[in-house]
Amino acid sequence: MACSKMYPVARMALSIRGPATVGIRLQSTAAAAAPKVKGAEEQNQQHVGDTTGERMCQLGSQVDLIERSENRVDKKPCPADSINFGNTQEAYKSKPTWELMRSLVVFWLCSIDPLVDRNQQILNLSKKVFGKRLFEAMMKMSFYGQFVAGEDQETIKPLIRRNSAFGVGSVLDYSVEEDLTQEEAEKKEIESCTAEAEKENDGFARREKKYQVQPGFGDRRGGVISARTYFYADEAKCDHHMETFLNCIEASGGSSEDGFSAIKLTALGRPQFLLQFSEVLIKWRRFFHQLAADQGKSGLAAVEIELEVEKLMESLAKLGIATKDESHSWFTGENLGLSGTVDLLDWNSLIDSRTKISKLLLVPNLQSGQLEPLLSRFTEEEDLQMKRMLQRMDVLGKKALEKGVRLMVDAEQTYFQPAISRLTLEMQRIFNKDRPIIFNTYQCYLKEAYDNVTADVELSRREDWHFGAKLVRGAYMQQERSRAAEVGYDDPINPTYEKTNEMYHRCLDYVLEEIRHNRKANVMVASHNEETVKFTLKRMNELGIYPNEKKVYFGQLLGMCDQISFPLGQAGYPVYKYVPYGPVNEVLPYLSRRAQENRGIMKGAARERELLWKEIKRRAVTGNLFYSPEF
Repeated sequence: MACSKMYPVARMALSIRGPATVGIRLQSTAAAAAPKVKGAEEQNQQHVGDTTGERMCQLGSQVDLIERSENRVDKKPCPADSINFGNTQEAYKSKPTWELMRSLVVFWLCSIDPLVDRNQQILNLSKKVFGKRLFEAMMKMSFYGQFVAGEDQETIKPLIRRNSAFGVGSVLDYSVEEDLTQEEAEKKEIESCTAEAEKENDGFARREKKYQVQPGFGDRRGGVISARTYFYADEAKCDHHMETFLNCIEASGGSSEDGFSAIKLTALGRPQFLLQFSEVLIKWRRFFHQLAADQGKSGLAAVEIELEVEKLMESLAKLGIATKDESHSWFTGENLGLSGTVDLLDWNSLIDSRTKISKLLLVPNLQSGQLEPLLSRFTEEEDLQMKRMLQRMDVLGKKALEKGVRLMVDAEQTYFQPAISRLTLEMQRIFNKDRPIIFNTYQCYLKEAYDNVTADVELSRREDWHFGAKLVRGAYMQQERSRAAEVGYDDPINPTYEKTNEMYHRCLDYVLEEIRHNRKANVMVASHNEETVKFTLKRMNELGIYPNEKKVYFGQLLGMCDQISFPLGQAGYPVYKYVPYGPVNEVLPYLSRRAQENRGIMKGAARERELLWKEIKRRAVTGNLFYSPEF
């Protein structure tokens, strides 16, 4: 049932009524499966306010500034068949020859294991030998210059303008990381993810291992591909991160049209809340599936599950969760089950609103037959920390709406992700009423990716707001698998790279079908996989989705995969580079890990190196070795 009220993020936690939004009955003809994908050269799964009760209002004038009338789009044929990703002259026409040579050298260096293994020691030694100024100049001519756009909002503008002139937009990403030792990171993570009640072993046993901080995995930087990491210090640091994101939104709005800006929710508050909220959401989802099994509906896809209300009330009474009279008042009070069935979206709206956010963290105890708090108590400060995270999200959403910038909420580890996705969805319900402002990220290496995508699409359709998604394969595979094996819970990752490809294409095809039937859906195909890009172009042609409708975007990392990005952009497709920026010395931790974690990608990027050599030789033969782009 469509919800009639839309709550601001600052009030969202006071009105959340259940677990993660998990899929339901379908109302469009989105495909249930997509063709199997052949592996490309990639062999790694990569990713390329003060008062909580205050409601949003008076946004009409801001919406008018950025509203896009779809009826005015002059649709043009899709030029997919004419795009040649092997045409080096077109792919690299935005690059002077020295940049092509730099790319070749950097890719080659990143494939040398001994060099990559000792990169931190080499960088530290270089700083001592050459001095700060010369070291920074050398970095800008090599690794930093390859993967980072500049030091601040002003120095990144030339690159953004140049890329834009050749049809490529920007997703701005301030990539400064705190330079912590592993021990320091572990200590910060354990302190910030442990509640006061847990420190006294009060209620700790009721927590699931997956959603407890694990000492051996406190440093979340390990085994991660191309994703920056934030560690909680205090509330002032979170406010600083929010100001950084606000500046990033300002820069994106001031330097390009239709820009994106990337944020991470772990930067905006104490991760303890994300862990606890994720556990609550998963336990309620699991409870629903148990009730479905009681009605003989186990094994069905999440989008197909509907529970009969009478049987559901009988099960709740039998388990001691609620009497039939109590559960009947739940349904009638929310106008649910009027058709005689309840699906998972309906189920999500059953828990009463609470006056304190911590009271939301209730889970069904099937032994006692009660709804019990996840922890026995929360301190007043912990309650305030949760509220402040939501307030910061609200501030960022309003700024993005004001500036006409799309906000990309990055995905994170699976023990945080249910809460991150739910909070992002609540932002979408507020800010995506007139156009897609907030984009959620879906990691297709997860076994549950399809259920997550279909559920959120269904909710957007029921409530009539613009669905926005970024599809990635995933950045935390190695870390997730190691943690699951050592801690002792099910591996959340698809078993093979091929299965992840299948999942990616299945999710993508579902959203493309939704765009065909409902022009309010939008998706960014964030992938370096050439086969995935070709699959998308083919399906857009078949479904009549035109590039200048700007419903399907493509995304790659800065400094990589130019042979895909620029031909797409020059053919009229909306394509974006993820553009990291920040001071040289403060971005070094990010670059250092980037070299280590991307070595496999670099080794496998044979086609990209081959195309770079081909273009350099072409320019040499034709007398254009000193070519410099004009724009």
